[in-house]
Amino acid sequence: MKDWQEISKDVLAEALKEETDNPKIIVSVLGKDQVGIIAEITAVIASLGGNIIDINQTIFRELFSMNMVLDISKTPEPFSKFKEELEAKGKELGLMVLAQREDTFTKMHRV
Repeated sequence: MKDWQEISKDVLAEALKEETDNPKIIVSVLGKDQVGIIAEITAVIASLGGNIIDINQTIFRELFSMNMVLDISKTPEPFSKFKEELEAKGKELGLMVLAQREDTFTKMHRV
């Protein structure tokens, strides 16, 4: 019989496998509205070879909010590179940018 440590390693390995099987990521952007946010963020995505398959953006008073679903299946860049570059661009622009795998996002929001 497996002990709890072996079982937890198996569960973690399976969860990570599921995430690498799904090439979609969710990118959320939030902050004070300013000219060029969409252009700057999408330029990073294009430079890494990502494809935006869904996008939703809104401005409420001076607050900018955008969510995107990206397909990164045809890029040689790993998810970690997208996360790093997008979050760095957000910091440069004074925005909060969060990039996460679609599977992780879905699991976190399941009730």
